[in-house]
Amino acid sequence: MSPFASPPDPIIFNNQVWEFARQIPAGKVATYGQIARMIPPPEGVEVKSYLSLGPRWAGSAMAKCPEDVPWQRVINSQGKISLRPGAEEQRQLLESEGIEFDDRERVDFTKVQWSGPDEAWCKAHGLVQPSVQSCQQALF
Repeated sequence: MSPFASPPDPIIFNNQVWEFARQIPAGKVATYGQIARMIPPPEGVEVKSYLSLGPRWAGSAMAKCPEDVPWQRVINSQGKISLRPGAEEQRQLLESEGIEFDDRERVDFTKVQWSGPDEAWCKAHGLVQPSVQSCQQALF
């Protein structure tokens, strides 16, 4: 069991999550895991632990995001909106951006998954540019 219930420095981690979320364009979505994989593990957190903790931490960051963060564009790895207060509003916002849900309440990642910011943006922010493989791995 990891000693980290939250990131060692939640302010830094949350700000990194929010910066990524701000880059997601209308009509696209990212997963909590996808965003977490774009952020290097915080110092002192083993990669293996971070792979399971990072998505949870990203979800926690999104639950507290500032108003300028398009929170609705971050969903779970099943392609669904996580059940919680605001879920219906999230769906309405996504649908207003043209995102469709199937009969299982899922989005089609092949159509709407964000591929991440470009390399220059990532370097400027000291973050990891996502690869197609890391995005696909973030789904599982």
